[in-house]
Amino acid sequence: MFLRPSVLSALLVSSLLGVAAPARAGIKVVTTTEDLASLAREVGGDKISVESIAKGYQDPHFVEAKPSFILKLHSADLLVVVGRDLEIGWLPPLLQQSRNEKIQMGSRGYLDASLTAKILDIPQGQITRAMGDVHPLGNPHYWLDPGNGRRIAQAVQAKLSELQPADAVYFAQRFADFDKRLAEAERGWDAAMGPYKGTKVVTYHRSWPNFVERFGLDVIGYVEPKPGIPPSPQHTINLIGEMKKVKATIILVEPYFDLKTPQSVARETGGRVVVLAPSVGGVKEAGDYIQLFTYDVNLIVTALKGLGK
Repeated sequence: MFLRPSVLSALLVSSLLGVAAPARAGIKVVTTTEDLASLAREVGGDKISVESIAKGYQDPHFVEAKPSFILKLHSADLLVVVGRDLEIGWLPPLLQQSRNEKIQMGSRGYLDASLTAKILDIPQGQITRAMGDVHPLGNPHYWLDPGNGRRIAQAVQAKLSELQPADAVYFAQRFADFDKRLAEAERGWDAAMGPYKGTKVVTYHRSWPNFVERFGLDVIGYVEPKPGIPPSPQHTINLIGEMKKVKATIILVEPYFDLKTPQSVARETGGRVVVLAPSVGGVKEAGDYIQLFTYDVNLIVTALKGLGK
């Protein structure tokens, strides 16, 4: 009898879940994104192991569910999620199939990193599909503010200390060291971005509200007419007109979007497309959480200097 690959994968996962995992030391952490994984490593050090489901170069809204993810979740002691429905399209079935009661929503080993973060763009009133892919619980790209990174790391510290009290002092020391290094890095980013506060920019998707608020940039429009809706010719014409009117010349784009329209807009406005890394691991230069901001800030400053700003 011939079995389809999907059936074979399901059978393989089912059989492997029934095999006891080998003994190991420390806490096994699984995160939904590389950003959360990086922050967990900062705090957990060698007392934990960390794996991320989504890669830094992927759009975290759309992750292909794979049998290997079920195996990761099955053996996890702690699951850290972005929340705010970012993973709603792919995480719930993986969690259900993991058969791991420790990390189900509401369990001791489940941490929603958004609960202590500053959340922007929380919609008011009735939400309809006509509004595009609006997040009812607020914008889930909150990690793109280093202040929220600090809050996430502190929440991870508290959770790791709860799960492994014997190492609570170690986790606290690790967090304090990260906090100090992050504060020092923030001073450098602020110095670099300071001269450009109030600069008017356009972004492709609404991924950057926390980032632009933190660094004082002013978003005057989006390449998408509505979240998740591809740009139309008329919207693009209107955007070009608005950019010319307010003298906006920078278009911030995530690496997983088509550059054709942003580049066309840049040609018409004398602007520049800047492809930022929205997550740790999106490019090799953004290997950890602090490097992510250093990389993005440097790209923006270089682009603005190149435009004579």
